[in-house]
Amino acid sequence: MLGCALNSLRMLRSAVLATASAFAVVPQASLAQSSAQGGAQNLPSVTVDAPETRRRAPAAAVRRATRPSPQTAASRRPLQQRNVGFVETPRGPVNGYVANRSSSGTKTNTPIMQTPQSVSVIGAEQIRDQKPNKLDEVLRYTAGVRAGTFGADTRNDWWLIRGFKSDDIGLFLDGMQLFYTAYASWRLPPFNMERVEVLRGPSAVLYGGSSPSGIVNVISKMPPTEPIRYVETGVNNFGNAYVGFDVGGPVATQPENGKLFYRVVGQVQNGPTQVNFTPDNNYFIAPSFTWKPDADTTFTVLASASKTDTRGINFLPYQGTVTNAPFGKIPTSFFAGDPSVDKFTREQEMLGYQFERNLTDDLTFRQNARFAHIDLTYRGYIGNGWDNINAASLGRYNWYAKDTANQADLDNQLEYRFNTGPVRHTMLFGVDLKGYQIDDYQAFNFGTVPPINVLNPVYGINIPLTGPPFRNFLITQKQAGTYVQDQMKLGNFTLVLSGRNDWVETTQAARDTGATLASNNDSQFSGRAGLIYNFDNGIAPYISYATSFNPIIGLNAQNQLFQPETGQQAEIGVKVVPKGFDGYFTASVFNLKRQNVPTTDPIITTLQNQTGEVTSRGIELEAVANATKELKFIGAFTAYHLFTSRDLDPALVGKTPTNTPELLVSGWADYTFKDGPLEGFGFGGGVRYVGSSWADTANTLEVPAVVLGDLAVHYEWQNWRTAINVINLTDKIYVASCAAASSCFYGDRRRVTASVSYKW
Repeated sequence: MLGCALNSLRMLRSAVLATASAFAVVPQASLAQSSAQGGAQNLPSVTVDAPETRRRAPAAAVRRATRPSPQTAASRRPLQQRNVGFVETPRGPVNGYVANRSSSGTKTNTPIMQTPQSVSVIGAEQIRDQKPNKLDEVLRYTAGVRAGTFGADTRNDWWLIRGFKSDDIGLFLDGMQLFYTAYASWRLPPFNMERVEVLRGPSAVLYGGSSPSGIVNVISKMPPTEPIRYVETGVNNFGNAYVGFDVGGPVATQPENGKLFYRVVGQVQNGPTQVNFTPDNNYFIAPSFTWKPDADTTFTVLASASKTDTRGINFLPYQGTVTNAPFGKIPTSFFAGDPSVDKFTREQEMLGYQFERNLTDDLTFRQNARFAHIDLTYRGYIGNGWDNINAASLGRYNWYAKDTANQADLDNQLEYRFNTGPVRHTMLFGVDLKGYQIDDYQAFNFGTVPPINVLNPVYGINIPLTGPPFRNFLITQKQAGTYVQDQMKLGNFTLVLSGRNDWVETTQAARDTGATLASNNDSQFSGRAGLIYNFDNGIAPYISYATSFNPIIGLNAQNQLFQPETGQQAEIGVKVVPKGFDGYFTASVFNLKRQNVPTTDPIITTLQNQTGEVTSRGIELEAVANATKELKFIGAFTAYHLFTSRDLDPALVGKTPTNTPELLVSGWADYTFKDGPLEGFGFGGGVRYVGSSWADTANTLEVPAVVLGDLAVHYEWQNWRTAINVINLTDKIYVASCAAASSCFYGDRRRVTASVSYKW
């Protein structure tokens, strides 16, 4: 049965890729494109209060009274609805699994059905039902996304969007970027996520440097207007336990001081994992408050501090993981480093604010800002292929990285709503500034660390690093961008036009002397256009085209500054919302080209170089629904052809990059009894298919496809909720991917998490 199913999937993939290839010959210049990413809109997220008394200056009142307009004030400004129970905003909760609005595509409060680009939204309820341990697990059931690229890694979150690595330059928090280079990576806890929005396709036109394939925009939990008191604890079968809390609500204030709301979210997690000597210890706290001095002004401050304490991932050879070695397979619990030496610690802090002011009924100003700091230490012995495969002896090298980075973001937005005849406009003008600096120190030694027996490892060997560091640099990048966007609505048509110009300065200096070693100055225009038509029956076809510019921060394997990355994408799709059905279906076909792509160095797999051009052509299907009051489901299908379309090495042209599957299928459903003797009891489950990938650039070493099952059982009674969540239900042992023949990574073994929560 499974073989028949896989054959059917391969036939379907071939058919859709033929469609995608045919689409690729359409002249891209004739296509128009859509939106980018996340804004700051209507805080706090859900409001059901009675209408507030406005405190406008008299001049503003006169201006509104004398201004001619064919449109009412209520229709011109996205005011929050009153007395309707649940009101969705782009920064607020999702009703069940189905989101109807998003700001990630336009930086404005826009219905997803009027956004001519692929957008997926994962809400807090879906996150709770599936119980992900980290951000990349949140994305496992999302179309176009390969989550957990490097398997059971406790250090970082990893994902590909439309076949391209996007976790380094495609991570956003509350609409502002958290990019990283070297090892100064960020980690965001799912417990503090209100929603996660995935925008597929280029987004640089609104956000500056970012991934041409798409972004992941995490929306933090915001201070609520109603009291929240929540505590949760749980433990999994490896003995890793956690306790978390979420409290907040209004603060009593004098009427003349406006309204004040607060929230504090925190979690402590500690314990072992499936790999020996590799804990997954995480601690974070995230306080926030929102002040509303009047009905037209909102000011929110968000802070967070967190710490990660774990060890590095195993770099294992292809033979002994994907295929048998003479002794069989390397145990999944094997630890390739040394517990007396290895460590991976991360400390990160963030402080930012979101300000919004409705200057008139038609004019809104927003300013978002954040400063983030990270301090990361990575030390250990890294696997480097077989020393003697017959003796089960794995070679290793000595490694050390110490990275400290600071990032500052400031985004100013002015939104103006007006009419020109029958056309309604939502204009967005923006100026944003980014500043990033990394203190990067890296060193390694080959031939100094003895090999280790993978079947009978011996630990307690501490060998210091010798010689000068490989990297000892201070890299600084300053970026300024201006952008403009016009969302034009005429009848059922919505046309989105956007343009942006970036000015970027990147410098590389020696840490010891401060002398400038290299510098780049770049300026680039990015553009996009998208058109969508909403039929009255709920069908909305769209077409889009966009260009992208990303000034990559970092160094290649030769210690030279990366060249800026560029990209272009054309996309055609359709979105469907059946009448009387709480859900939607989407389908899209795309052709994406990406130039100057960082790829893993085949010799030292912790380093990267840039290839010429990689092309991704494919199709994505997605379904999300609150089908009944008891049943919620999601489904996704992704198939694409990813290949190197230009390279200095002609032998690589036409080849697929490593660790990149070209077929992904998933589905998840949850059913909860709402009435009768089983009221409060529910269960859910999902299936994930991850297609085969390659372990070498020549495409001769294949990593097999895998089918994985997940399960959830839960029960709610009064204010209590208990749940058991299982990932990899059958405990399938598999390799998630291989970056090279010496760098393969096991996927998650079966993980059973029991949890209990209480709210009051």
